[in-house]
Amino acid sequence: MELLSNSRWNFQGKEDAKKASACTIRSYLNTLNENINKSDTRTVIPLSHGDPSGFPSFRTTKVSEDALVDALQSGKCNGYAPNSTILQARRSIAEFLSRDYPYELSPYDVHVTAGAKQAIEVLITALAVPGANILLPRPRYPTYEALSTFSRLEVRYYDLLSDQDWEVDTNGLEALADDRTVAMVVINPGNPCGNVYKREHLKKIAEAAKRLGMLVISDETYGHLVFGSNSFVPMGVFGEIVPILTIGSISKRWMVPGWRVGWIVMCDRNGILQKHGVVESIKSCLEISADPSTLTMGAITRILDETPEDFYSNTINLLRKAADICYGGLTEIPCFTPYKPQGSMFLMAKLNMSLLEGIDNDTEFCTKLAREESVIVLPGEALGLKNWVRVTFAVEISALEEGLGRIKAFCSRNAKQQ
Repeated sequence: MELLSNSRWNFQGKEDAKKASACTIRSYLNTLNENINKSDTRTVIPLSHGDPSGFPSFRTTKVSEDALVDALQSGKCNGYAPNSTILQARRSIAEFLSRDYPYELSPYDVHVTAGAKQAIEVLITALAVPGANILLPRPRYPTYEALSTFSRLEVRYYDLLSDQDWEVDTNGLEALADDRTVAMVVINPGNPCGNVYKREHLKKIAEAAKRLGMLVISDETYGHLVFGSNSFVPMGVFGEIVPILTIGSISKRWMVPGWRVGWIVMCDRNGILQKHGVVESIKSCLEISADPSTLTMGAITRILDETPEDFYSNTINLLRKAADICYGGLTEIPCFTPYKPQGSMFLMAKLNMSLLEGIDNDTEFCTKLAREESVIVLPGEALGLKNWVRVTFAVEISALEEGLGRIKAFCSRNAKQQ
């Protein structure tokens, strides 16, 4: 023992990893789940994260399941993905996405990733040159901050305007950006806010980014999951104005986050990304990363080409109904001011802490709610917005209604006496 205590070791853990992980949604949810009362026999209701795949109403289409089974039974998808499989996946994704574009995407505009999260990791890594900074929205999706922190890419936040349907404060971009600002991130449809941007606003963002000399990372993980008055418009339609790097995946629209296939699409009609070495940097990052699941890539063509339209429309109708129930239910609770969503699987609700007794902030609210009612919602602190909560409505309707009932009972029980 004395020999060991006197030994000199040349290694230590990376502090950046600890710092980065502390701001993830998973970190907050782990803490909340630890506060669940184990003696409460009621089912825990997860209104905190966007994975409805475990609920029967949100099960993926049989076409997708059959495609995956056939890929498995073919015996051709058990190894590392051959170049032909990757190229076919890129071609299928390009053809599918081109339906929404005024031009045809090439397979070489598309890079396949192990889900949207790996796509984010690749782009952050590729852009994190020394001294650079990136503009992220607030309220935020914490994965961008976590990966930027890990890569030592400086983060600066621009605001989303709650009183303007969570539009980007484009005027504020001018004050934040400088000649070291490499990119801004736009999430549409919005996570965590449930907003869907109009075409005119997206064009305004593209023009602002061009003036400031930065590219746009457009996170469209929830693309086409819209049910309000605004239609989904991919940011890539403005690729002639400014270089766009689009992130997408099959996780949300097809309800299969565990299948781990996403993509990066380069929408850059003027070849600016190629000229400045970004394309080569992305390729290099992908070459040292793990490939997506060979099994899912073997099924992707059928998933994209054969999914029936009624699967998409049924999903939208279910999300619309659930969103209305969630918004209406929270509106009836005095301490909440919810903002009506138009897309994705979330809404943001402001908490009036002055109406609650013995609860000082959103994290305390969510922790106590988990302990007393076995309902999990995400505190706004995790998203950079104090005394708000993010609520997902993409759960079984019966579970949503029960969860709202428990939240109402909790707020009534903890209401400040007038």
